[in-house]
Amino acid sequence: MKINYNVSAMIANNALKTNDNALTNSLERLSSGLKINHAKDNASGLAMAKRMNAQIKSLDVANQNSNDGISVIEIAEGALSEIEEMVQRMNELAVKACNGTIEDAEREFIDEEIVQLKAEIERISKATMYNGQKLLDGTFDVKGYTDNLNVKVSTYTDEVRSGEYVFDSITAVFNNGELDPAACSVSFGANFPADAKYTFEGDSLIVEASDNFRMEYTLKGDLTNQRVTVNVTGLGDMKMQIGTNEGQELDVRIAKISLKTLGIDKVDCRTKEKSEAFLDKMSGALNYINSARSRLGAYQNRLEHTVNTLDISEENMTAAYSRIMDVDMAEEMTEYTKNNVLVQAGTGMLAQANERPSSVLQLLQ
Repeated sequence: MKINYNVSAMIANNALKTNDNALTNSLERLSSGLKINHAKDNASGLAMAKRMNAQIKSLDVANQNSNDGISVIEIAEGALSEIEEMVQRMNELAVKACNGTIEDAEREFIDEEIVQLKAEIERISKATMYNGQKLLDGTFDVKGYTDNLNVKVSTYTDEVRSGEYVFDSITAVFNNGELDPAACSVSFGANFPADAKYTFEGDSLIVEASDNFRMEYTLKGDLTNQRVTVNVTGLGDMKMQIGTNEGQELDVRIAKISLKTLGIDKVDCRTKEKSEAFLDKMSGALNYINSARSRLGAYQNRLEHTVNTLDISEENMTAAYSRIMDVDMAEEMTEYTKNNVLVQAGTGMLAQANERPSSVLQLLQ
């Protein structure tokens, strides 16, 4: 029997320390609900889980962005719906003004309502906003530029590819502030479709071709055989970040709505002839609005599918994150109970081992 070094106590103490550490870890897992509380618990698992957590948070923000985009589209489409109602009303008034049973004096009354409807269309175009951003004034319509101050790109369809388009020559003559189509001409150059055709309406030059190719330009002054280069940027859309990585964007194009883009800025119903010209413009105006609404509807449908996809991705990613990080409470409780019993037993055995050297005193009596 030895008294200087109580090896039995040392063995019991080491076992007690091991079991106490295991009990402490079990308590930490049970109280936090996490299987990995420190990098030492599972270094690779923690690295994977933190990347997953970052993606989960990004998916949540992308989901919010997509829902914000839906809100923007709903606001713009609601305004377009009301504008369409007003254009429909103007169409009805134009039909009425074309009737030969009424006189010009009565057409003046009809035109007064049309003037007010036109003013309201312009007001709605300027006042429709989301978070302080105007939606219908062309801010989020695609942009294009020319190298001639008298030629401005008004709009173009989605089928017009980005790049440079060249007019070999443009001749435009204004008489009393109005374009004289008979004195105007256009010669197409590089990149324009082979079947491109042009027309002049009001102060606009319209270029159309097959496959819904359409470009519209505003002419601001006389041109004489001017060579004009057009840069179609394809930029200007509202870019919505709908994914977690760079480039996962949706470009939402919101067409500019104004009396000019609708083609009804310089027509009225004060005479039968003018009423017939006005009525002729109504079809184009309605088509323009319907095209803009149709595009917005397609964007909204796509965003709603995007939201559903993001919801599913976030749900599955969260489940994967949980499998790595979350503790199985039933399993850990079993481990805790085992370690608790071992700690109690170890404490008892350490007490017994510390008592053993005292038995030496019996030999000394």
